[in-house]
Amino acid sequence: MSFRLMPLYRLGGLGAAISMVAICGLVSLQVLFRLVDALLVLFGSSRLGIEVTGVSELASFLLVGATFLGIAYTFTHHAHIRMSLVIQRLPAAIRAFTELFCLLVATALNLLLCVSLWALMRESIEFNDVSSGLLAIPIWIPQLVLLIGMALMNLALLEALWMTARTAFTSPSSYQPADDDTSAGH
Repeated sequence: MSFRLMPLYRLGGLGAAISMVAICGLVSLQVLFRLVDALLVLFGSSRLGIEVTGVSELASFLLVGATFLGIAYTFTHHAHIRMSLVIQRLPAAIRAFTELFCLLVATALNLLLCVSLWALMRESIEFNDVSSGLLAIPIWIPQLVLLIGMALMNLALLEALWMTARTAFTSPSSYQPADDDTSAGH
């Protein structure tokens, strides 16, 4: 299964990777500052007291990006955990329609989630919600990242649904599951 919007999903994966590197950088910087303070105290000097304000809050928001921006990329590379123990034993024609049903349900639920996230984000903007930590970040920003990630996932699901439906209704016996295809999305 080859996804036409793969560059978009790769962009989401890149955003997820950048979020993970930023988390690592922030935490490492905070540890380094604490180590410098500990060494200064050990050698009889006074602490510098340098710290990254709100590092745990920033890391938690970046974790949202790392998780949700990469979800479509992970899906298109067939790296999500799937319950295929039963359906992999089905004949190709039956499996095609089973996959189609599962993709329909997943797409519907994901679309419902996207609509709900959109409403939540609009409400956060309307009421000027900010995070309760030291930084008081407008809460719509991480909600927007979450929404973008889920919208990308919805696009990936719609693409998979379209390709599976096309096969299921034209030649179901030739259905080859995406996770069995070695050239998928690469």
